[in-house]
Amino acid sequence: MLKRCPWALSSQQYIDYHDKEWGVPVHDDRKLFEMLILEGVQAGLSWSLILRKRAGYLQAFDGFEASKIARYDERKVQELLANPEIVRNRLKIQAALQNARAFLQVQSDFGSFAAFIWQFVDGHPQQHAWQSLQEV
Repeated sequence: MLKRCPWALSSQQYIDYHDKEWGVPVHDDRKLFEMLILEGVQAGLSWSLILRKRAGYLQAFDGFEASKIARYDERKVQELLANPEIVRNRLKIQAALQNARAFLQVQSDFGSFAAFIWQFVDGHPQQHAWQSLQEV
């Protein structure tokens, strides 16, 4: 039986996220970019809210295709600001656009975003044996 962290027990959405994604090593640039955008949007908000709006983000942000997002103009920003399926905050939207540009630069400089991220841990996930949230 899978042992779940206490924070993951409050909803089926959290359970699914915990069981299928949380702590799973990711090397796919598109998936890493998706998480970069979603984590940025989450600042100051609950992760459960972002998980509920995730499908809206996927659609509104062109499947998290960084090269498209990096080219968004003010018209597209206005469209996003009117979209009830995402968090409609201009600064968070502008941050996503800037992050898309930075993401593309990192890909250019390092060959992939994954290569850049994973270099900090020599390509291996860091595994801890914490027993409680207080240890984290």
